[in-house]
Amino acid sequence: MTRPKALVSTPARVTAVAMLLLAAGFAPAAPLGGAAHAQEPGVSGAVAPAAGVRPVGWVRVEDAIQPATAGFLDRAIDWANDESFAALVIALDTPGGLDLSMRQIIKKILASEVPVAVIVYPPGSRAASAGVFLMMAAHVAAMAPGTNLGAAHPVSIGGGGQGAVDSTMISKVTNDAVAYARSLATQRGRNADWVEQAVRQSVSIPADEALALHVIDVIAASPEELLAAMDGRTVETVAGARTLATAGAPLRRLEANLRDRVLGLVANPNVAYLLLLLGVLGIFFELSHPGTLFPGIVGGLALLLAFFGLQMLPVRAAGVALIVLSVILFILEIKVTSYGALAIGGVLALLFGSLMLFETGIGGVGALSLKVILPSVVVVSALFLFAVALAVRAQRRRTVTGVEGLIGEEGETQTAIAPEGHIFVHGEIWKATSRTPIAAGARVRVLRVRGMRLEVEPLETDAAHPPGPAGR
Repeated sequence: MTRPKALVSTPARVTAVAMLLLAAGFAPAAPLGGAAHAQEPGVSGAVAPAAGVRPVGWVRVEDAIQPATAGFLDRAIDWANDESFAALVIALDTPGGLDLSMRQIIKKILASEVPVAVIVYPPGSRAASAGVFLMMAAHVAAMAPGTNLGAAHPVSIGGGGQGAVDSTMISKVTNDAVAYARSLATQRGRNADWVEQAVRQSVSIPADEALALHVIDVIAASPEELLAAMDGRTVETVAGARTLATAGAPLRRLEANLRDRVLGLVANPNVAYLLLLLGVLGIFFELSHPGTLFPGIVGGLALLLAFFGLQMLPVRAAGVALIVLSVILFILEIKVTSYGALAIGGVLALLFGSLMLFETGIGGVGALSLKVILPSVVVVSALFLFAVALAVRAQRRRTVTGVEGLIGEEGETQTAIAPEGHIFVHGEIWKATSRTPIAAGARVRVLRVRGMRLEVEPLETDAAHPPGPAGR
């Protein structure tokens, strides 16, 4: 039973998510079965059933168990019940996933009137962590040769591993997982003692050993073998006892569509985290450099996608608050002279917020990897500090336009100033005052602007060598 695995997270995929979700994620769900992948061996997409033989549904799960997976299987089970299939087969290959998503799927299986079979398939696949619980909940549990089952011990979701979690909490979630696993195994008449070992000791077994220990019901190398082995079995469903009639039944395949796959990617904690940082960066650059538009557009879109993914994940409010605090500290660094203290605080808040972003709890697959957190914090902090440095430099730069731009400019007196007169500066003639008398034709420097008058002082060279009787 697991928290979600760190799926592939590259800048290219993160960028692609935004465009794909605009095209598909917020669009109405496409009809189930609309996406076509390579045909499963022995699985037909539209085979007319033999007389009196109802078809069997077939779906594949090759990913961590997370909200998008739960949504897909939820619709698949409804599809099987609406079509009154003889059974629904879930071909499973998973490293584990979220506890909440796993329980959502199990509730759906237990409430299904159509028997649900779960097979670890194809050869080389595994059903780890949350996959073990799905197998125990299935009306028929099967494995292909060369597959394995097990390793369902709870671990933390964050990057720190179990050592970062209080031992009492680990004990609680472990005991809860054991009780849940044993209840499912007992309900299906399977080996509850082994399931407890899988949770407490992370044991894992191959297909033949699983069959010998009565952990599973069937070993099947192909869909046809599975249907033949299931045929004639009587299973208990929510509607009562059902005797399976699956031998020779046609298989109807249902694929996850583009929307399911895009939502699954956005709900990956690593992708949601990177989208959140990208959104914060984009908005920050837009606010610090108004009118650039592109950072604001990209940042706004990334934030929307991040919020969509985060609302499906177990997020800690404290983690989000620390990330927001880091942004505030970076902004204050522009306004307050802290000699870098606020910037250091922003970096630390971003780091701790990232580590605390997701809840800890049951899970055999790491949610937010340190390999994602540390480089992200370094890069984002560097970009923030770069933007802060640009803003501070711009604030300290002398104004060169408007009235303020006259300060520091040099000009020449048109008339003697004692204490008032006229000077020529910056291509214009201004009224000027001076605390010391200045002769006509002398070089002066503007000290300040007082309304429409300039306060000036003589240049040192002119003060030391005043002009002679000829003026210049």
